[in-house]
Amino acid sequence: MRHSYRCPLRWSDMDALGHVNNAVYLRYLEEARIDFLTRSAREAAPGAFAGDTVVARHEIDYLRQLVHQADPVTVELWVEKLAAASVTFGYEIKDPKSAEGPFVRARTVVVPYNVKEGYPRRLSAAERSFLEGYFDDSHSG
Repeated sequence: MRHSYRCPLRWSDMDALGHVNNAVYLRYLEEARIDFLTRSAREAAPGAFAGDTVVARHEIDYLRQLVHQADPVTVELWVEKLAAASVTFGYEIKDPKSAEGPFVRARTVVVPYNVKEGYPRRLSAAERSFLEGYFDDSHSG
């Protein structure tokens, strides 16, 4: 299963060449991930991801240009890998009105983090259970 987030494009997202700046895609991924970890996870498992998380790694493949449009794009997010103290998310950014392929495929490694103590923590049983429902075996990226 994939989490789907509708992400609006802002005029300020464009660069001098008239397409979405490569660094802005990180913000789109972040918005989808925060929506997933705060809204969706906490609705399904109260207390899940109540603490902080940190990004350990990003990978982005830019597949085609995205220019400004009035309609939001869709950021699809799924779990690629679960470890004791990290989760790897996969993403695709798409135009829901187009049959063309994604603009971007990306991957982020996220680590649950104990801010007070200053170190990573393990995923809780509730977090792990929630995340297991978002593996997407159909993704071949």
